[in-house]
Formats: sequence, structure tokens, C-alpha cells
Amino acid sequence: MVEFKTKKAETIDTEKSGFIEVARKVAKTEDGTENEFIAISKGFYLPDGKTKRYRKSISLPNNPEILVEIAKKLKSI
Repeated sequence: MVEFKTKKAETIDTEKSGFIEVARKVAKTEDGTENEFIAISKGFYLPDGKTKRYRKSISLPNNPEILVEIAKKLKSI
């Protein structure tokens, strides 16, 4: 079994009741192995305006060089 822990998360509200969340997470296995990664998730808020539901997510390696390249590509398109 893998346990996921969110170290830090930032939310960007989008149109209507949607959001994009960028988070630094850690996955820990039963044998104690840890893997830190960046997750970008898309979702929406329930009618109460607080409860989040997630639709899609992508995980990126916690590698500074790769993250810098992704940021550059996002800015250039």
C-alpha cells in the first residue's frame, strides 16, 4: 500500500466552479521508500463552494532541470 502526503499545495480558481491545483507530494511505500513529486490536478468545487473533487491529474518528477524546462515551455506557447 502506498501512502500519499501533500507537503504544499497552491490552488488557482478558474471559470465557473473549477480549479487547478499545483502540489508537492510524497509517496511512501510500506517498506519506507519515499518518492517526492509534483502533481498538477484539475477539478471542481461542490455546491458548498469548499469541497474539492478532482477530475484529472498529472505527476511530474521532482527534478529542478525538468521543472525549469516545463515552465519555459508553458511560457512560450
